[in-house]
Amino acid sequence: MTEWFEEWFGEEYLHLYPHRDAVEAERAVALILERVGFAPGWRVLDVACGAGRHARAFEAAGARCVGLDLSAALLRIARGSTGAPLVRADMRALPVRPGSMDLTVNLFTSFGYFERDSEHAEALGEMVGTVRPGGWFVIDFLNAAAVRARLVPCEAQWLDGTRVTVHRSVSADGRYVRKTIEPASGRRFTERVRLFEPVQIAAMLAAAGVTVRHRFGDYDASSLTADSPRTILMGQVA
Repeated sequence: MTEWFEEWFGEEYLHLYPHRDAVEAERAVALILERVGFAPGWRVLDVACGAGRHARAFEAAGARCVGLDLSAALLRIARGSTGAPLVRADMRALPVRPGSMDLTVNLFTSFGYFERDSEHAEALGEMVGTVRPGGWFVIDFLNAAAVRARLVPCEAQWLDGTRVTVHRSVSADGRYVRKTIEPASGRRFTERVRLFEPVQIAAMLAAAGVTVRHRFGDYDASSLTADSPRTILMGQVA
């Protein structure tokens, strides 16, 4: 059975999320590089790189970046705008030599897509395993408390000139947030993301051998609170 994320992340995704732009990516990358002691020439792996906006920012800072994503469509777009090597692969089975990266990142809620938590732990273990001892792993995820508090069940939006209806809900067990996007064309897109609390992500990282050094609630380096829009955890690998 095809999983939702195997179908969703194509060119339509970019049209429906035009606010995910280069400026936002540059803010995220600047915060990361400032806090991890980055030096030009570092080897950086961008897992779930999408259309390459973060990879471009890492390259501009002097990193040797590799982008990895499951979406062939998004990788085709990325190849037109970044010189970074790009690899198509599933984050649960990374074709990357263990311990070969100075920094591995997973940015803008490119996690939490799977059915079982064992798969999420497996994916984190794969990503962390690419980092050298003393290197860094960074995850930028949604903030579950803020998602629940600000959930709008239904609204109409204009996204990139397209009128869409957006339905949102939290599963009965509180573990997943589901969003359905319905453009006027009638086609339907569904996202489902696991609502991991920051403490749960930190626990999975600890189990994978990562010590979290920095916690932020947004790209402006604000503290992580229940009201924060993001969960940004930066840790060093043992």
